[in-house]
Amino acid sequence: MKTHSITFALLSISIVFLLFACSIKKAKPMIKEETVTYKVGTTVLKGFAAYPADSNVRHPAVIIFPEWWGVNDYVKGRARQLAALGYVAFAADMFGNGKTAIDPKQAMEFTGPFYKDPHMALTYLEAAQREIIKYDQTDANNIAAIGYCFGGYIVLNAAKLGADLKGIVSFHGGLGGAPANKDLLKAKILICHGDSDKFVTQTDVETFTRQMDSIKANYTYKSYPNATHAFSNPEATNIGKKFNLPIRYNAEADTASWKDMQVFFDGIFNKK
Repeated sequence: MKTHSITFALLSISIVFLLFACSIKKAKPMIKEETVTYKVGTTVLKGFAAYPADSNVRHPAVIIFPEWWGVNDYVKGRARQLAALGYVAFAADMFGNGKTAIDPKQAMEFTGPFYKDPHMALTYLEAAQREIIKYDQTDANNIAAIGYCFGGYIVLNAAKLGADLKGIVSFHGGLGGAPANKDLLKAKILICHGDSDKFVTQTDVETFTRQMDSIKANYTYKSYPNATHAFSNPEATNIGKKFNLPIRYNAEADTASWKDMQVFFDGIFNKK
């Protein structure tokens, strides 16, 4: 009996050791993060970078464009999530000096110029792209961009205007702006849209898909049931109540769209 007990104890210790070894092997990479100062023309911008610390390895990179609030804690959190997945992530400042909007009126003032001139989207994306490729960890041949609400409009328009990206993902973003052009569009496109969005109408969706189909664009359109504008932001419900906006958080749509994004990235970056 003692022999069996000793054998069992040794077996138990071996199993614990193997589990411990596996947990070390699967541990998340160390993440670095920092504020990055850069420019568009004379405008000083302050972006936020989060990336794996292993400078000897090249990783695909993702540029993130924020909601009309600017580079706040929510967008920085998304950058950290992407870095934890093994991407070099860079949240782009769109308003200068990292400033954020305090209410919808100010947000409209900050974002208005981009809606009046969709070509600004490409200018600001290319500025952020120049910063992200400076990192030793960045695989400059594998860069994508994602955007939320206003940021979704930015990445889609940058792509339509010829941004040199593998792909873009728009989360509850605007679908208007520059016309689709088969001679300019290089990036694959994933649109993550809430079917209860009051800001992006069904007419907007139909116009967008008709344009994309007319140039045989490589795009995927995903619609999530009962999801409103800003469905991916956990603060959306409170923000909606505070400012009387038809937005709310939808955990199911948030989870589903994030998974759809990861599958999309696996495809464009040929990850296995």
